Amino acid sequence: MAQDIGWELYRSFLGVLQEGSLSGAARALGVAQPTVGRHIAALEQALKLPLFTRSQAGLLPTEAALALRSDAETMASTAAALQRTAASQGAGVRGTVRITASEVIGVEVLPPILTQLRAQYPELIIELLLSNRVQDLLHREADIAVRMLRPRQELLLARQIGQVALGMYAHEDYLAQHGSPLSLTDLARHALIGFDTDMPFVRSIGKPVLGAFNRDLFALRTDSDLAQWALIRAGAGIGICQVPLARRHPALVRVLPEHVNLSLDTWITMHENLRHSPRCRATFDALVLGVQRHIAGENHV
Repeated sequence: MAQDIGWELYRSFLGVLQEGSLSGAARALGVAQPTVGRHIAALEQALKLPLFTRSQAGLLPTEAALALRSDAETMASTAAALQRTAASQGAGVRGTVRITASEVIGVEVLPPILTQLRAQYPELIIELLLSNRVQDLLHREADIAVRMLRPRQELLLARQIGQVALGMYAHEDYLAQHGSPLSLTDLARHALIGFDTDMPFVRSIGKPVLGAFNRDLFALRTDSDLAQWALIRAGAGIGICQVPLARRHPALVRVLPEHVNLSLDTWITMHENLRHSPRCRATFDALVLGVQRHIAGENHV
């Protein structure tokens, strides 16, 4: 391929992939629809590949388009990382840091940490991406990640914070109405709250520990750990949650602690290349301290 292909063509291509139409991509990108159409035509000509076919449902990606998607998403992440780095240039801690964390960590643990961080560094801008999918730090989908699994990628600066304790809990109102289970077999007579699909933490803990706590027994199933946490607090049934979070709510009662006493490794990670970035270093250090305090059961940072 003799010619260089501009990023704007791939940007429009990715927009159409995500939105399913030229008009949707144009709205998302803030450009005119004919511009997106010209970009797609130019990219197809440069690559000598058809990328979309028209249907009643909109533009459908070809196999070639689907094969290109991952690399286009990597380009988009890199472009966003370039903008964050450029905006951070100058003296002091300033610019944008993109953090990824699970839903529960992002909602229940990080807000006071980030509030204190921005009070110290008011020119710092935080982008908080909440997802249970493990973002790829090597491709700069995020700058820093709070993870409950050991990172396996090289070129990452990783700090193990400790182990967050997990236990089985229910609201006192639920237990008053349905009674407290005295053994794991008693759980079959209770409304259990759990996952819809096999979750990474279940595989990491091991089936022997949770052999009696499987999907078939769950009366309420969701892959959102935030939704599970809300259901436990609402008194919907019995579920597993972080012990430091449950201790904040006096109405929650731990169930079968001698049988269900689990823990998850907790890591703060970022790309090795960001080690000397003032904005990322300050954020990394604040997350380490704040999450350590959370694990230790300190409710305020």
